[in-house]
Amino acid sequence: MKYICNPVNINYRYQFNADPRKGGELQICREAADPSMILFKGRYYIFASMTLGVWVSDDLVSWENHRLPKELPLYDYAPDVRVLGDWVYFCASSREYNCDRWRTKDILNGPYERIEGNFPFWDPNLFVDVDGRVYFYWGCSNATPIYGVELDPESMQPVGEKKELVFGDPYRIGYERVGENNATLPASEEEIEAKYRAFVKRQGVPEEALPAGVRPLIRGMFSNRPYIEGAWMDRFEGKYYLQYAAPGTQYNTYSDGVYVGDSPLGPFCLAENNPYSYKPGGFLPGAGHGSTMRDLQGNWWHTATMRISKNHDFERRVGIWPAGFDQDGELFCNQRYGDWPLRVSGEKEDPWRNPDWMLLSVGKAASASSCLPGHEPEKAAEENVQTWWRAASNSLDEWLCLDLGTVYDVHAVQLNFADDRIDIPCPGEIRPGSQARYIDEAEHVTRWKLEGSADGENWFVIEDKSSAGTDLSHDLVIREEGFAARYLRLSEMAVPFAQAPCISGLRVFGNGEGAKPAVSAFTAERTNDLDMTVSIAGQADALGWNILFGSGPEKLYHSDLVFSAGDVRIGALIAGREYYVRVDAFNENGITEGTCVKL
Repeated sequence: MKYICNPVNINYRYQFNADPRKGGELQICREAADPSMILFKGRYYIFASMTLGVWVSDDLVSWENHRLPKELPLYDYAPDVRVLGDWVYFCASSREYNCDRWRTKDILNGPYERIEGNFPFWDPNLFVDVDGRVYFYWGCSNATPIYGVELDPESMQPVGEKKELVFGDPYRIGYERVGENNATLPASEEEIEAKYRAFVKRQGVPEEALPAGVRPLIRGMFSNRPYIEGAWMDRFEGKYYLQYAAPGTQYNTYSDGVYVGDSPLGPFCLAENNPYSYKPGGFLPGAGHGSTMRDLQGNWWHTATMRISKNHDFERRVGIWPAGFDQDGELFCNQRYGDWPLRVSGEKEDPWRNPDWMLLSVGKAASASSCLPGHEPEKAAEENVQTWWRAASNSLDEWLCLDLGTVYDVHAVQLNFADDRIDIPCPGEIRPGSQARYIDEAEHVTRWKLEGSADGENWFVIEDKSSAGTDLSHDLVIREEGFAARYLRLSEMAVPFAQAPCISGLRVFGNGEGAKPAVSAFTAERTNDLDMTVSIAGQADALGWNILFGSGPEKLYHSDLVFSAGDVRIGALIAGREYYVRVDAFNENGITEGTCVKL
């Protein structure tokens, strides 16, 4: 059997960002985002932003990064790929010039043929219908919608006029509101207009001198409105599912919603199940701007962007989750335990399968050879990707040890290496532009040794990568047969740029022998059209809770995983719709389903 554990276990390249919005100060982080995933000639491919390559897999579990030709627009965001006959078509985003397309019959070896572009666009998506007609969708703004147009399949020139398809509506759609946990209300039209007028006055330029297309973008700067972006289209049983991302990639609530129509260019209506991809809690949150694909066995999968956003707003990773369509044609995605190990058998699977192993490490005691203030060893067991243990030096003598409190049957360990602030010169030439950057082309290594012990005195090696030639910052160790351990010790760490090692999550999964938690007592109250508060009673036998909600008792497709009892505000509701809520408790021994109530 094979397992995945989000984020995707692949090398993530460093970006040297000289963001003009931040005065050009150099900010360094790893990034991959906006994944387009396809099945082509029996293999799976993911094209993601800022990777200089394509990821390829035979099983959706083990991925390899292959460099793409330099003539492709590898510094442009949101690469889009689609299969059209024997060809794979590729393009990416630019607002500054007409975007070319490229096509190939061999993704890894090429050659790639260039098709001259005819207009600029951002966040593109090409869709080929069953009748061979081709459609194109694009848009990424808090002031303009997602557009669509039919294309000639030979020339890729537009056929007819573009159509406005999806507008943001954060006054009615809760999950579109910006801020952590969708907490920020959009500004009123009066507030936006006042700030817009003041801005134009400060520029000393008459309003009529501003290009007409620039004026809504300036207003958008002051709106607190969501970015509506990341289009992706799928067809299922005669219906068209236009997917989109909101409200912004830097928020834990970055999610994918979906509109449904009877034709590729609409009209569309907001689907009942929204947002269908939504992961605000857990270790690594965010599940927006992605793609949906059917595998060789008929299973549906959704891949999307996960958020770190500590060293830079665009410090991001890629996740993959089971997806599908229910009996009513509602598109869903299972992210209930969306960053725990998940079985991938290579056969037809239940998309709502629970994890085989439970989380053992959250809140457990930790010790280390050294640490910097604010980066104590227990940070590695907080289940929070935005906090980490940092050693005081980059010596190979540094170590981190986790005490699970008792001996468990351990089956998986995920080692998450973080980046603290890196202060080194850029090793290459910064590419100018609105998002000036250099993508590091060096092939780095991340090395470590992981040991286990039942008593803290006698140690055995679980995995030794102290001489590894790979750079896997979210590496996963699987032991299907399991091993008995109370202590896990990570040592002999060496990371890129000779940093002191930082661990945001030494995450351990397996099974305990005790009782599952009792059913959790909770109340759920709708506080307004878009918000609800779920109040969970504390219980000593639970490590955490999964708040499930949806349009019916059998459609609890949304989830928010939390580790603290008390009041939890969820701001992802849609005005005028009914909801049902259930709270499941979990600990090291298993999951206990709660009672479903109508909100």
